[in-house]
Amino acid sequence: MNTKTLHLVSLGCTKNLVDSEVMLGRLKEYKLVDTPESADVIIVNTCGFIDAAKEESINTILSLHEARKKESLLVMSGCLSQRYKNDLQAGLKEVDIFTGVGDYDKIDKLIELKKSTYSDEIFLSDETHERVITGSNYHAYIKIAEGCNQACSFCAIPHFKGKLHSRTLSSIVKEVQSLVKKGFWDFSFISQDSSSYGRDIGLKDGLVDLIKEVEKIDGVKSARILYLYPSTTTFDLIDTIADSKVFQTYYDMPIQHINDDMLKTMKRGFGENKTKALLEYMKSKDGAFIRTTFIAGHPEESEESFNELCEFVKSFGFDRANVFSYSNEEETTAYEMQQLPKKVIDKRAKILGDIVEETTLKSLETMVNKTIDVVIDGVSDEHEYLLSARPLAWAVEVDGEILVNDTNDIEVEFGKVYKAKITELVGNQLLAKIISEQLATSSEQ
Repeated sequence: MNTKTLHLVSLGCTKNLVDSEVMLGRLKEYKLVDTPESADVIIVNTCGFIDAAKEESINTILSLHEARKKESLLVMSGCLSQRYKNDLQAGLKEVDIFTGVGDYDKIDKLIELKKSTYSDEIFLSDETHERVITGSNYHAYIKIAEGCNQACSFCAIPHFKGKLHSRTLSSIVKEVQSLVKKGFWDFSFISQDSSSYGRDIGLKDGLVDLIKEVEKIDGVKSARILYLYPSTTTFDLIDTIADSKVFQTYYDMPIQHINDDMLKTMKRGFGENKTKALLEYMKSKDGAFIRTTFIAGHPEESEESFNELCEFVKSFGFDRANVFSYSNEEETTAYEMQQLPKKVIDKRAKILGDIVEETTLKSLETMVNKTIDVVIDGVSDEHEYLLSARPLAWAVEVDGEILVNDTNDIEVEFGKVYKAKITELVGNQLLAKIISEQLATSSEQ
Protein backbone atom coordinates (compact mmCIF):
# COMPACT_ATOMS: atom_id res chain seq x y z
CA MET A 1 0.00 0.00 0.00
CA ASN A 2 1.35 3.41 -0.96
CA THR A 3 2.11 5.80 1.90
CA LYS A 4 -0.08 8.89 1.83
CA THR A 5 1.66 12.25 1.68
CA LEU A 6 1.01 15.43 3.66
CA HIS A 7 1.98 19.07 3.17
CA LEU A 8 1.26 21.30 6.18
CA VAL A 9 1.61 25.09 6.43
CA SER A 10 1.39 26.66 9.89
CA LEU A 11 0.76 30.41 9.82
CA GLY A 12 0.77 32.98 12.59
CA CYS A 13 2.07 32.54 16.11
CA THR A 14 3.93 29.80 17.94
CA LYS A 15 0.70 28.87 19.73
CA ASN A 16 -0.63 27.92 16.30
CA LEU A 17 2.54 25.94 15.70
CA VAL A 18 1.90 23.76 18.75
CA ASP A 19 -1.56 22.92 17.40
CA SER A 20 -0.03 22.14 14.00
CA GLU A 21 2.41 19.78 15.71
CA VAL A 22 -0.53 18.00 17.36
CA MET A 23 -2.07 17.49 13.91
CA LEU A 24 1.23 16.07 12.69
CA GLY A 25 1.14 13.69 15.63
CA ARG A 26 -2.32 12.49 14.61
CA LEU A 27 -1.19 12.07 11.01
CA LYS A 28 2.20 10.47 11.66
CA GLU A 29 1.47 7.66 9.20
CA TYR A 30 1.60 10.27 6.44
CA LYS A 31 4.89 11.11 4.76
CA LEU A 32 5.66 14.84 4.99
CA VAL A 33 6.47 16.50 1.67
CA ASP A 34 7.82 19.97 0.97
CA THR A 35 5.72 20.69 -2.09
CA PRO A 36 1.92 20.77 -2.43
CA GLU A 37 2.10 19.24 -5.91
CA SER A 38 3.03 15.85 -4.44
CA ALA A 39 0.71 15.90 -1.41
CA ASP A 40 -2.42 13.82 -0.96
CA VAL A 41 -3.50 16.08 1.89
CA ILE A 42 -2.70 19.77 2.32
CA ILE A 43 -3.42 21.51 5.63
CA VAL A 44 -3.22 25.25 6.25
CA ASN A 45 -3.46 26.18 9.92
CA THR A 46 -4.55 29.79 9.55
CA CYS A 47 -4.14 32.98 11.57
CA GLY A 48 -6.99 35.48 11.90
CA PHE A 49 -5.46 38.06 14.23
CA ILE A 50 -5.11 41.14 12.00
CA ASP A 51 -5.76 42.07 8.37
CA ALA A 52 -2.26 41.19 7.16
CA ALA A 53 -2.52 37.72 8.73
CA LYS A 54 -5.96 37.14 7.24
CA GLU A 55 -4.73 38.14 3.80
CA GLU A 56 -1.72 35.83 4.10
CA SER A 57 -3.97 32.94 5.11
CA ILE A 58 -6.37 33.39 2.18
CA ASN A 59 -3.54 33.89 -0.32
CA THR A 60 -1.82 30.75 0.95
CA ILE A 61 -5.01 28.73 0.53
CA LEU A 62 -5.52 29.98 -3.01
CA SER A 63 -1.92 29.43 -4.10
CA LEU A 64 -1.89 25.90 -2.68
CA HIS A 65 -5.16 25.12 -4.41
CA GLU A 66 -3.63 26.33 -7.66
CA ALA A 67 -0.61 24.06 -7.20
CA ARG A 68 -2.21 20.90 -5.82
CA LYS A 69 -2.80 17.71 -7.71
CA LYS A 70 -6.20 16.34 -8.64
CA GLU A 71 -8.01 14.30 -5.97
CA SER A 72 -5.96 15.80 -3.12
CA LEU A 73 -7.68 17.21 -0.04
CA LEU A 74 -7.24 20.84 1.00
CA VAL A 75 -7.93 21.44 4.69
CA MET A 76 -8.36 24.85 6.34
CA SER A 77 -8.03 24.93 10.11
CA GLY A 78 -7.24 27.46 12.82
CA CYS A 79 -8.20 30.93 13.92
CA LEU A 80 -9.29 32.49 10.62
CA SER A 81 -11.37 29.43 9.80
CA GLN A 82 -13.00 29.61 13.23
CA ARG A 83 -13.58 33.35 13.21
CA TYR A 84 -15.26 33.54 9.79
CA LYS A 85 -16.54 29.99 9.46
CA ASN A 86 -19.87 30.79 7.82
CA ASP A 87 -18.49 33.25 5.28
CA LEU A 88 -15.53 31.05 4.39
CA GLN A 89 -17.57 27.88 3.93
CA ALA A 90 -19.95 29.78 1.69
CA GLY A 91 -17.33 31.58 -0.38
CA LEU A 92 -14.12 29.56 -0.37
CA LYS A 93 -15.06 26.62 -2.59
CA GLU A 94 -11.41 25.68 -3.11
CA VAL A 95 -11.33 24.15 0.40
CA ASP A 96 -12.52 20.56 0.90
CA ILE A 97 -12.53 20.42 4.71
CA PHE A 98 -13.06 23.26 7.17
CA THR A 99 -12.29 23.07 10.88
CA GLY A 100 -11.51 25.65 13.53
CA VAL A 101 -9.64 25.71 16.84
CA GLY A 102 -11.35 22.84 18.61
CA ASP A 103 -10.58 19.67 16.66
CA TYR A 104 -6.84 19.50 16.08
CA ASP A 105 -6.73 16.12 17.83
CA LYS A 106 -9.46 14.79 15.53
CA ILE A 107 -7.90 15.85 12.24
CA ASP A 108 -7.23 12.25 11.17
CA LYS A 109 -10.93 11.39 11.53
CA LEU A 110 -12.05 14.52 9.68
CA ILE A 111 -9.76 13.64 6.76
CA GLU A 112 -10.90 10.03 6.79
CA LEU A 113 -14.56 11.09 6.69
CA LYS A 114 -13.89 14.16 4.47
CA LYS A 115 -15.97 16.10 6.93
CA SER A 116 -16.00 19.72 8.06
CA THR A 117 -16.70 20.39 11.72
CA TYR A 118 -16.41 23.09 14.36
CA SER A 119 -16.26 22.00 17.99
CA ASP A 120 -17.91 24.04 20.73
CA GLU A 121 -14.79 23.56 22.85
CA ILE A 122 -11.41 25.26 22.34
CA PHE A 123 -8.63 22.68 22.01
CA LEU A 124 -5.74 22.86 24.48
CA SER A 125 -2.86 20.48 23.93
CA ASP A 126 -1.64 18.56 26.96
CA GLU A 127 0.69 15.69 27.81
CA THR A 128 -1.73 13.13 26.38
CA HIS A 129 -1.47 14.52 22.84
CA GLU A 130 1.49 13.26 20.86
CA ARG A 131 3.22 16.04 18.95
CA VAL A 132 5.76 16.02 16.16
CA ILE A 133 8.14 18.82 17.15
CA THR A 134 9.24 20.78 14.11
CA GLY A 135 12.22 22.98 13.36
CA SER A 136 14.52 21.82 16.14
CA ASN A 137 16.05 18.75 17.75
CA TYR A 138 16.50 20.45 21.13
CA HIS A 139 13.86 23.20 21.54
CA ALA A 140 10.09 22.89 22.01
CA TYR A 141 7.21 25.23 22.75
CA ILE A 142 4.94 24.37 25.66
CA LYS A 143 1.44 25.84 25.56
CA ILE A 144 0.37 26.47 29.16
CA ALA A 145 -3.09 27.97 28.59
CA GLU A 146 -5.60 28.88 25.93
CA GLY A 147 -7.93 31.86 25.66
CA CYS A 148 -7.69 35.24 27.37
CA ASN A 149 -9.58 37.18 30.05
CA GLN A 150 -8.31 40.59 28.95
CA ALA A 151 -10.53 43.05 27.09
CA CYS A 152 -8.04 44.99 24.97
CA SER A 153 -9.87 47.38 22.65
CA PHE A 154 -8.05 46.20 19.52
CA CYS A 155 -8.04 42.43 20.00
CA ALA A 156 -10.67 39.92 18.89
CA ILE A 157 -8.89 36.82 20.23
CA PRO A 158 -11.23 36.30 23.22
CA HIS A 159 -14.15 36.32 20.77
CA PHE A 160 -12.98 33.15 19.02
CA LYS A 161 -10.58 31.66 21.59
CA GLY A 162 -12.74 32.17 24.67
CA LYS A 163 -11.81 32.85 28.28
CA LEU A 164 -8.58 31.80 29.96
CA HIS A 165 -8.27 28.04 30.35
CA SER A 166 -5.06 26.91 32.07
CA ARG A 167 -3.47 23.50 32.14
CA THR A 168 -2.59 22.01 35.51
CA LEU A 169 0.99 22.21 36.71
CA SER A 170 1.23 18.42 36.73
CA SER A 171 0.12 18.28 33.08
CA ILE A 172 2.82 20.74 32.04
CA VAL A 173 5.50 18.96 34.07
CA LYS A 174 4.58 15.60 32.52
CA GLU A 175 4.84 17.00 28.99
CA VAL A 176 8.23 18.59 29.68
CA GLN A 177 9.50 15.37 31.26
CA SER A 178 8.34 13.40 28.24
CA LEU A 179 10.10 15.76 25.83
CA VAL A 180 13.30 15.71 27.89
CA LYS A 181 13.36 11.92 27.47
CA LYS A 182 13.25 12.51 23.70
CA GLY A 183 16.31 14.77 23.85
CA PHE A 184 14.76 18.24 24.17
CA TRP A 185 16.36 20.55 26.73
CA ASP A 186 15.32 24.11 25.81
CA PHE A 187 11.71 25.21 26.27
CA SER A 188 9.57 28.29 25.60
CA PHE A 189 6.36 28.52 27.62
CA ILE A 190 3.58 30.29 25.74
CA SER A 191 -0.07 31.38 25.86
CA GLN A 192 -2.10 34.48 24.98
CA ASP A 193 -1.50 35.99 28.43
CA SER A 194 1.11 33.87 30.19
CA SER A 195 1.29 35.99 33.33
CA SER A 196 -2.37 35.16 34.02
CA TYR A 197 -1.56 31.45 33.94
CA GLY A 198 -3.35 29.51 36.68
CA ARG A 199 -5.72 32.24 37.85
CA ASP A 200 -8.69 30.24 36.62
CA ILE A 201 -7.61 27.15 38.59
CA GLY A 202 -6.84 28.83 41.90
CA LEU A 203 -3.16 29.74 41.48
CA LYS A 204 -2.29 33.23 42.72
CA ASP A 205 0.92 33.66 40.73
CA GLY A 206 0.95 30.55 38.58
CA LEU A 207 4.11 31.32 36.63
CA VAL A 208 6.13 31.47 39.84
CA ASP A 209 4.83 28.00 40.70
CA LEU A 210 5.53 26.79 37.17
CA ILE A 211 9.12 28.04 37.22
CA LYS A 212 9.81 26.28 40.51
CA GLU A 213 8.36 23.00 39.21
CA VAL A 214 10.24 23.12 35.91
CA GLU A 215 13.50 23.82 37.73
CA LYS A 216 13.15 20.44 39.43
CA ILE A 217 13.08 18.53 36.12
CA ASP A 218 16.42 16.91 35.34
CA GLY A 219 17.50 17.61 31.80
CA VAL A 220 15.96 21.07 31.36
CA LYS A 221 18.94 23.29 30.68
CA SER A 222 17.26 26.45 29.45
CA ALA A 223 13.77 27.99 29.36
CA ARG A 224 11.95 31.26 28.85
CA ILE A 225 8.42 32.63 29.14
CA LEU A 226 6.76 34.53 26.30
CA TYR A 227 3.85 36.98 26.27
CA LEU A 228 3.55 38.57 29.70
CA TYR A 229 0.75 41.08 30.27
CA PRO A 230 1.52 44.26 32.27
CA SER A 231 -1.33 44.17 34.79
CA THR A 232 -0.83 40.48 35.60
CA THR A 233 2.98 40.61 35.81
CA THR A 234 4.14 40.84 39.43
CA PHE A 235 7.43 42.00 40.88
CA ASP A 236 7.71 38.58 42.48
CA LEU A 237 7.52 36.99 39.02
CA ILE A 238 10.23 39.32 37.72
CA ASP A 239 12.44 38.33 40.67
CA THR A 240 11.73 34.62 40.23
CA ILE A 241 12.73 34.74 36.56
CA ALA A 242 15.90 36.70 37.33
CA ASP A 243 16.90 34.36 40.16
CA SER A 244 16.26 31.15 38.25
CA LYS A 245 19.20 28.92 37.33
CA VAL A 246 17.18 27.47 34.44
CA PHE A 247 14.96 30.25 33.08
CA GLN A 248 16.65 32.96 31.08
CA THR A 249 16.30 36.52 32.36
CA TYR A 250 14.03 37.16 29.42
CA TYR A 251 11.03 39.47 29.66
CA ASP A 252 8.63 39.53 26.73
CA MET A 253 5.91 41.99 27.71
CA PRO A 254 3.90 43.68 24.93
CA ILE A 255 2.96 47.13 26.26
CA GLN A 256 1.39 48.47 22.98
CA HIS A 257 1.74 52.10 24.15
CA ILE A 258 3.05 54.22 27.01
CA ASN A 259 0.80 57.30 27.04
CA ASP A 260 -1.61 57.06 29.96
CA ASP A 261 -4.69 58.16 28.01
CA MET A 262 -3.91 55.73 25.21
CA LEU A 263 -3.43 52.83 27.61
CA LYS A 264 -6.89 53.55 29.03
CA THR A 265 -8.39 53.85 25.54
CA MET A 266 -6.79 50.54 24.60
CA LYS A 267 -8.22 48.98 27.78
CA ARG A 268 -4.84 47.72 28.83
CA GLY A 269 -5.89 47.73 32.49
CA PHE A 270 -2.66 49.35 33.63
CA GLY A 271 -1.43 52.93 33.63
CA GLU A 272 1.72 54.60 32.39
CA ASN A 273 3.45 54.87 35.76
CA LYS A 274 2.95 51.24 36.74
CA THR A 275 4.00 50.02 33.29
CA LYS A 276 7.19 52.06 33.48
CA ALA A 277 7.85 50.78 37.00
CA LEU A 278 7.61 47.19 35.82
CA LEU A 279 9.91 47.82 32.88
CA GLU A 280 12.51 49.61 34.99
CA TYR A 281 12.45 46.77 37.50
CA MET A 282 13.03 44.27 34.71
CA LYS A 283 15.84 46.42 33.37
CA SER A 284 17.54 46.44 36.77
CA LYS A 285 18.05 42.67 36.65
CA ASP A 286 21.52 41.48 35.66
CA GLY A 287 21.60 40.30 32.06
CA ALA A 288 17.96 41.18 31.42
CA PHE A 289 16.70 40.93 27.84
CA ILE A 290 13.48 42.90 27.24
CA ARG A 291 11.19 42.48 24.24
CA THR A 292 7.90 44.31 23.63
CA THR A 293 5.28 45.19 21.03
CA PHE A 294 3.71 48.50 19.97
CA ILE A 295 0.60 49.42 18.01
CA ALA A 296 0.80 52.58 15.91
CA GLY A 297 -2.30 54.50 14.86
CA HIS A 298 -4.91 53.20 17.31
CA PRO A 299 -8.08 55.35 17.36
CA GLU A 300 -7.67 58.51 19.48
CA GLU A 301 -3.89 58.41 19.26
CA SER A 302 -2.96 62.09 19.02
CA GLU A 303 0.27 63.43 17.57
CA GLU A 304 1.33 64.29 21.12
CA SER A 305 0.68 60.81 22.52
CA PHE A 306 2.48 59.22 19.56
CA ASN A 307 5.48 61.50 20.07
CA GLU A 308 5.51 60.55 23.76
CA LEU A 309 5.65 56.88 22.77
CA CYS A 310 8.51 57.54 20.34
CA GLU A 311 10.54 59.40 22.95
CA PHE A 312 10.01 56.65 25.49
CA VAL A 313 11.11 53.95 23.03
CA LYS A 314 14.25 55.96 22.21
CA SER A 315 15.17 56.47 25.85
CA PHE A 316 14.29 53.11 27.40
CA GLY A 317 16.41 50.88 25.21
CA PHE A 318 14.37 47.76 24.48
CA ASP A 319 16.44 44.87 23.20
CA ARG A 320 13.79 43.92 20.67
CA ALA A 321 10.38 45.28 19.69
CA ASN A 322 7.72 44.66 17.08
CA VAL A 323 5.64 47.45 15.60
CA PHE A 324 2.17 46.79 14.22
CA SER A 325 0.02 49.18 12.23
CA TYR A 326 -3.40 49.32 13.89
CA SER A 327 -5.83 46.88 12.27
CA ASN A 328 -9.53 47.57 12.73
CA GLU A 329 -11.08 44.28 13.80
CA GLU A 330 -14.74 43.29 14.10
CA GLU A 331 -15.93 42.24 17.57
CA THR A 332 -13.62 44.77 19.25
CA THR A 333 -14.51 47.96 21.10
CA ALA A 334 -12.17 50.01 18.89
CA TYR A 335 -14.03 48.88 15.77
CA GLU A 336 -16.77 51.50 16.18
CA MET A 337 -14.37 54.29 17.18
CA GLN A 338 -13.32 57.09 14.85
CA GLN A 339 -10.47 55.66 12.79
CA LEU A 340 -7.27 57.47 11.87
CA PRO A 341 -6.48 57.77 8.15
CA LYS A 342 -4.48 54.81 6.84
CA LYS A 343 -1.69 57.07 5.62
CA VAL A 344 -1.30 58.44 9.16
CA ILE A 345 -1.24 54.92 10.63
CA ASP A 346 1.35 53.73 8.12
CA LYS A 347 3.50 56.83 8.59
CA ARG A 348 3.55 56.40 12.35
CA ALA A 349 4.35 52.70 12.06
CA LYS A 350 7.29 53.57 9.78
CA ILE A 351 8.60 56.22 12.20
CA LEU A 352 8.32 53.89 15.17
CA GLY A 353 9.82 51.02 13.19
CA ASP A 354 12.87 53.12 12.34
CA ILE A 355 13.34 53.96 16.03
CA VAL A 356 13.10 50.28 16.94
CA GLU A 357 15.79 49.48 14.37
CA GLU A 358 18.08 51.97 16.12
CA THR A 359 17.39 50.62 19.60
CA THR A 360 17.92 47.04 18.40
CA LEU A 361 21.26 48.05 16.89
CA LYS A 362 22.33 49.61 20.20
CA SER A 363 21.39 46.41 22.00
CA LEU A 364 23.51 44.41 19.56
CA GLU A 365 26.44 46.80 19.98
CA THR A 366 26.54 46.10 23.72
CA MET A 367 27.27 42.44 23.00
CA VAL A 368 30.53 42.99 21.12
CA ASN A 369 33.52 41.46 22.99
CA LYS A 370 31.24 39.55 25.35
CA THR A 371 31.58 35.79 25.90
CA ILE A 372 28.21 34.03 25.91
CA ASP A 373 26.59 30.62 25.61
CA VAL A 374 25.31 29.92 22.09
CA VAL A 375 23.61 26.93 20.56
CA ILE A 376 24.68 26.06 17.03
CA ASP A 377 21.58 25.55 14.89
CA GLY A 378 23.24 24.68 11.60
CA VAL A 379 24.76 26.20 8.49
CA SER A 380 23.61 29.77 7.99
CA ASP A 381 21.47 30.74 5.03
CA GLU A 382 23.88 33.66 4.58
CA HIS A 383 26.81 31.50 3.43
CA GLU A 384 27.85 27.87 3.49
CA TYR A 385 31.00 28.69 5.46
CA LEU A 386 29.09 30.45 8.25
CA LEU A 387 27.24 28.78 11.10
CA SER A 388 23.96 30.05 12.53
CA ALA A 389 24.06 30.39 16.32
CA ARG A 390 21.56 31.61 18.90
CA PRO A 391 22.43 32.93 22.34
CA LEU A 392 20.44 30.99 24.93
CA ALA A 393 19.21 34.35 26.20
CA TRP A 394 17.36 34.93 22.91
CA ALA A 395 14.03 33.44 21.91
CA VAL A 396 13.96 31.04 18.97
CA GLU A 397 13.60 32.72 15.55
CA VAL A 398 12.19 36.07 16.68
CA ASP A 399 15.38 37.57 18.15
CA GLY A 400 17.69 36.77 15.26
CA GLU A 401 20.94 34.85 14.89
CA ILE A 402 24.66 35.27 15.43
CA LEU A 403 26.96 34.16 12.62
CA VAL A 404 29.95 32.05 13.63
CA ASN A 405 32.82 32.64 11.20
CA ASP A 406 35.55 30.97 13.28
CA THR A 407 35.15 27.60 15.02
CA ASN A 408 38.69 27.70 16.42
CA ASP A 409 39.28 24.26 14.83
CA ILE A 410 36.63 22.81 17.13
CA GLU A 411 34.37 20.25 15.50
CA VAL A 412 30.93 21.56 16.44
CA GLU A 413 27.68 19.63 16.64
CA PHE A 414 24.34 21.14 15.70
CA GLY A 415 21.97 21.49 18.64
CA LYS A 416 24.82 21.72 21.17
CA VAL A 417 25.88 24.67 23.33
CA TYR A 418 29.32 26.29 23.18
CA LYS A 419 31.09 29.27 24.64
CA ALA A 420 31.54 31.95 22.00
CA LYS A 421 33.05 35.43 21.91
CA ILE A 422 31.24 38.12 19.95
CA THR A 423 33.97 39.67 17.79
CA GLU A 424 32.24 42.40 15.81
CA LEU A 425 29.03 43.91 14.52
CA VAL A 426 28.83 44.23 10.75
CA GLY A 427 25.80 46.27 9.80
CA ASN A 428 23.13 44.71 12.00
CA GLN A 429 24.77 41.28 12.12
CA LEU A 430 26.88 39.99 15.00
CA LEU A 431 29.86 37.74 14.25
CA ALA A 432 31.35 35.32 16.76
CA LYS A 433 34.21 32.90 17.38
CA ILE A 434 33.82 29.60 19.24
CA ILE A 435 36.28 29.64 22.14
CA SER A 436 35.43 26.48 24.04
CA GLU A 437 34.26 23.02 23.14
CA GLN A 438 33.10 22.51 26.71
CA LEU A 439 29.35 22.18 26.52
CA ALA A 440 27.75 24.85 28.65
CA THR A 441 24.44 24.75 30.49
CA SER A 442 22.39 27.61 31.80
CA SER A 443 23.46 26.68 35.33
CA GLU A 444 27.05 27.56 34.36
CA GLN A 445 26.24 31.09 33.28
